[in-house]
Amino acid sequence: MINLKITDIATAVKGEIVCGPKDGMVDKISLDTRTLEQGSLFIPLRGERFDGHDFLAQAARKGARVMIVDREGDYGYRYVSVIRVKDTLEALHLLARWYRTRFEADFVAVTGSTGKTTTKNIIATVLEAKYNVLKTPGNYNNQIGLPATIMSLDVSHRAGVIEMGMSGYGEIENLMKIVKPKVSVITNIGMSHIERLGSREGVLRAKMEVFSGMAKDPTAVINADDPLLRSGSKGLDIPVVYYGIKEGDYKAENVLSRGEEGTSYTLLAEGGRFEVVLPLPGRHNVYNSLAAVVVGRLFSMEFEEIIRALRGLEGERMRLTIHSTPGGISVINDAYNASPDSMKSALEVLSDMPGERKIAVLADMLEMGTFSEEGHRLVGQYAAYAGLDVLITVGDKSRFIALEAEERGMDPRRVYCFENKGQAAEFLYDFIKEGDVILVKGSRRTRMEELAGRILERS
Repeated sequence: MINLKITDIATAVKGEIVCGPKDGMVDKISLDTRTLEQGSLFIPLRGERFDGHDFLAQAARKGARVMIVDREGDYGYRYVSVIRVKDTLEALHLLARWYRTRFEADFVAVTGSTGKTTTKNIIATVLEAKYNVLKTPGNYNNQIGLPATIMSLDVSHRAGVIEMGMSGYGEIENLMKIVKPKVSVITNIGMSHIERLGSREGVLRAKMEVFSGMAKDPTAVINADDPLLRSGSKGLDIPVVYYGIKEGDYKAENVLSRGEEGTSYTLLAEGGRFEVVLPLPGRHNVYNSLAAVVVGRLFSMEFEEIIRALRGLEGERMRLTIHSTPGGISVINDAYNASPDSMKSALEVLSDMPGERKIAVLADMLEMGTFSEEGHRLVGQYAAYAGLDVLITVGDKSRFIALEAEERGMDPRRVYCFENKGQAAEFLYDFIKEGDVILVKGSRRTRMEELAGRILERS
């Protein structure tokens, strides 16, 4: 963050300086007193179990120079400027909106039901080959993390890649008012957040907000192989670039799985053919890389620059990370999160891996509400046709995966159900053997990386 005048901050957030100096500057922002640095602007926010206003005195002791508050009170600080507003979260958004307008960097917004974090990271890696790029760290894709990320922008940044998550209508539209991207990408429309939005059509409607309020001369980048997304994009009044494996303006042919080494394909684009090597497994990463190719071209990069950057990609922790052990066992750790769509992608990777036995260990997919049984049964269909040697489920909801796989013809003698990770780990201790390839996947709250770790220790 560059230096900001206290009076400019007050104007941007539509607040009133109720005590402390009106003159002065800050160059850091903090939302958490545990990481607050001296001279910072502190914005206390509220959660289900906390209120940042309870830590104002601590913030002052640690050296906050400015605090934005929405509680009434006689603060009386002599050396700390206090700006009172209607709502501190709204103030954070207003400040980020105003701060964004001070810079000329072009932004890319990325959303979708699955793959948005990986796509964001691949796009950023490609653009970093030519530009200094700001990107949302980790899962800072929400109403708090995104504006905080924007406050890290400085004059050295020529581009930004911002992931946008949501759980309901209006949330992405709200974030778009801050970012004002030149390019907006939707990776796909699946069943994530279907509990709250009611249908995939509802998810589509919420995701399409990423095309509202864009910068001048905007472009939409869309997965052409997602039928719902393709049909939903027909009414857009901005240029659209499509990518895909089956069809698209930028298309991948001859997709070849290289196991642990990743994937390769032939890129057909702009009348040319280009050979692409990805050090990432799975057809879903072909889609993610195609989106990055499109964005790179929209940012005036040469194909050679883009393809070279793709070759240098690195995998992400707990996102389809493949570990080969001295005991001759391969573990695919994809424990970051789970939905029917990402389960399908992970099973495809397992299916493509060479090995004596292919074992899928799948835990519950959470937060699916009334669609839970339907979603788990859908995964059961994928599992039945994935060429698995063994299917193991962990948790109550995942039993529907096992039931559906058996109903679709999988031998019940190769299907095992356990209530928890501990039971599954005990079974696997003696069951696994040299040559096995084991996929471990489940929703974030199931913490399946712990089971993956125990398998790795065992082998």
